[in-house]
Amino acid sequence: MPNRAVTAERSALITDADYDRLNHLAESPRYRGSHGMHLTNLREHLSRTKVVPTTKVPRSVVTMHSQVRVRDPKSDEVGTYTLVYPDAADITDGKLSVLAPMGAALLGARQGQVVKFETPGGVRRLKVLKILYQPETAGDFHL
Repeated sequence: MPNRAVTAERSALITDADYDRLNHLAESPRYRGSHGMHLTNLREHLSRTKVVPTTKVPRSVVTMHSQVRVRDPKSDEVGTYTLVYPDAADITDGKLSVLAPMGAALLGARQGQVVKFETPGGVRRLKVLKILYQPETAGDFHL
């Protein structure tokens, strides 16, 4: 079973700046050897997203560098993650790569939404409880 993100019920939103940078990442040869399947999944995810201007993204949407609190409805476990590019990923510090299935599923999700993604153990679901920080809302357009 491939390790891929599964689309959520509502179409994901992504900022034009995030879209451009992630599209470049998805086409880059740098990660092909180590992240081939994840790059394919990212390309598919990007093709299904609605692109909005960076200044117009709702504060309830997970964007790159957002810090988000999620809950697993099955286990009731709560976690807090910051969605980052692969070079900044460090799951022990809560920095989740956008190339990870969970990271790709969270990108563009809305607060209150349940996202689904595949893992080696099967489909996993997470509810986006709260967006603790979103760069666009904070005016941090340089990230």
